[in-house]
Amino acid sequence: MPRRTPYTKVVKLNQIRAEHVSGMGDVVFKGFQCLDSECLEFIFIRKDEIGDDFEIICPSCGIVMLSGDETQFYEYRLEDKRDNSTIEEGNFTILHDDYIEEAQEYKYCIICNTMKPLDFFDRHKARKSKRQGECKLCKRVYNSIKNKTRLTDQHREAAQKRRMYLDLSGSARIESEDIYKRFDYCCFKCKKDLRGVDAKERPLDHTLPAVFLWPLTTENATLLCRVHNGEKSGKWPSEYYSDDELKKLAILTGVQYETLAAKPHYNPDALEYLKTPEKVDELLTKYAAYMQEIIKLRNRILEYENFDFFKHSTTISSAWVRQADQAYQRVIHQETDVNTEQGIDEQ
Repeated sequence: MPRRTPYTKVVKLNQIRAEHVSGMGDVVFKGFQCLDSECLEFIFIRKDEIGDDFEIICPSCGIVMLSGDETQFYEYRLEDKRDNSTIEEGNFTILHDDYIEEAQEYKYCIICNTMKPLDFFDRHKARKSKRQGECKLCKRVYNSIKNKTRLTDQHREAAQKRRMYLDLSGSARIESEDIYKRFDYCCFKCKKDLRGVDAKERPLDHTLPAVFLWPLTTENATLLCRVHNGEKSGKWPSEYYSDDELKKLAILTGVQYETLAAKPHYNPDALEYLKTPEKVDELLTKYAAYMQEIIKLRNRILEYENFDFFKHSTTISSAWVRQADQAYQRVIHQETDVNTEQGIDEQ
């Protein structure tokens, strides 16, 4: 779905940009400890400067780590326990090539000017580093500012979109206190005690995501802390929890383990609802101001379930159907291109 034109922007004033970080947003480094056991230096070297024949000098102790060389940590003797005979003797060594190869990758955040592991940055296919310029922490803070500046009509629009999914899923009023008690006031994922904290710090999670039209009820909701609710958001249980956690969750929520452990799929009750022409026409009329969101929903259901609820409408214009079909084909072609690229990479 195309992005709507933003109403606001965050104007950055007096931004701190360290000189050594300027122009380094897409430069990836290798980070590793000096191999001298007495040295505490942690070394960062640009990845694009480490060739097949490298020579890395520790700036603190002066030790030289050369490609093809190795560092010895102890001598060993392999013994046969049955007769105490010696099978083999040798030196325990680490090859410098292997040590540098396995070293974790880092890059600078262009906002907080700190060096962080690459995993601390969201992916960005178009950038040279394949990662975004700002780290996840800075992005989260930025988004919190941006969200606070959304105007009333934007909040109303977001609420209406959520309402559409809730209408289709059949979500009803829930008794939060019953859920808190069932989970002993603790986050299901990390067991953090959530007694006495603000309600926003102990959100109730759609165990089965609302985006797949599953309802949130007093019986099936999961209590999570704010951090893990954010991580879980929109994910199917099997994509987020371990198998042991899924089994425990089945007991706590009344949702079948087989459903939790399965691949993402739409609520069959909601799909049955969308097979009724009167209900589909009612949905289209009620949310006509958000046709792009309806098209997005139609195409997701078509992709996952091979079911097109537009065919059950008696009123929808062929122009909307054509637009939805075009959007669906673009998505399918993009996925095909990605799968083709992955296949080539694996050959």
